[in-house]
Amino acid sequence: MDKTIPKSIDEYILLYPQEIQEILNTIRKVIKDSAPNAEEKISYGMPTFALNGNLVHFAAYKNHIGFYPSSSGISSFQQELSEYKTSKGAVQFPIGKPVPYELISQIVKFRVAENQRKAEEKIKKKK
Repeated sequence: MDKTIPKSIDEYILLYPQEIQEILNTIRKVIKDSAPNAEEKISYGMPTFALNGNLVHFAAYKNHIGFYPSSSGISSFQQELSEYKTSKGAVQFPIGKPVPYELISQIVKFRVAENQRKAEEKIKKKK
């Protein structure tokens, strides 16, 4: 893969082989369905969805798909993510194993609610 940063999620996905493109497109659809008002962009060189701030990022690697729902998205779903390699703000879904799309949807919905709450608290503080 070359080092040019794609300008859109479409460009990003096209950088990968067909079978990886299918996974990335499905993740993108799951996120869109779970956060229909979120804006698509490229941030940190990877596909990102934002709504009242960044919601989630995802990216393809040689052996896994990285999903980045922030530290709260990982800690709140620790039990459900226990079979995957996780770090403070990331989870790795191994390529060749089924991707837990329903779990991704739940995490995205959690992040939408979390960002909404934070945005409302900011508005209250300004008053």
